[in-house]
Amino acid sequence: MMTKALVIVLLIAGTGFLFYSFKFKTYKLDPSVHPATKSFYDLSITGIDGKTINFFELKGKKVLCVNVASECGYTPQYSDLEKLQTKYKDKLILIGFPCNQFGGQEPGNNETIQRFCKEKYGVHFLITDKIEVKGNNQHPVYQWLTQKELNGKGDYEVKWNFNKFLISGKGELIQYFPSAVKPFDQILISLIEK
Repeated sequence: MMTKALVIVLLIAGTGFLFYSFKFKTYKLDPSVHPATKSFYDLSITGIDGKTINFFELKGKKVLCVNVASECGYTPQYSDLEKLQTKYKDKLILIGFPCNQFGGQEPGNNETIQRFCKEKYGVHFLITDKIEVKGNNQHPVYQWLTQKELNGKGDYEVKWNFNKFLISGKGELIQYFPSAVKPFDQILISLIEK
């Protein structure tokens, strides 16, 4: 009888201990934080002029990556992108990545693209070699921008021309913006100024 009572008391005490432990235990796991497996600064790309753009040289400034096209409804954004680069030149580097994967709206070669950007919109910000931003031949820069396992932030799909990715001065992905978000969008500006 005494043994049965002792077992009951131990069971109640054990249950109370477990309840207390789980009820008051605090967990510090943050599922939204996943460190990037490769740094943005490990990447490079060929510029439209044939010279290599090494991203480690951009350390300390925010970088806005935009896939661009010359014959798109969003092409007039080139004008505001140039104004944005000029206004925030001390803290922002803008890079345009020509791509012909959306409606065939960037059919030209590098020389044609470069001439169009300068003559039509007065573009002076960095423009790269024409690349693919999705699919089997996706450039490593866009692999990093769109894959959570590489950027540590999230998985994103480039759906059209003029998608935007903002990178911090420490080489971390801050935020993705779809095509319709204009260069002087208030949220984008606040993140650049932060």
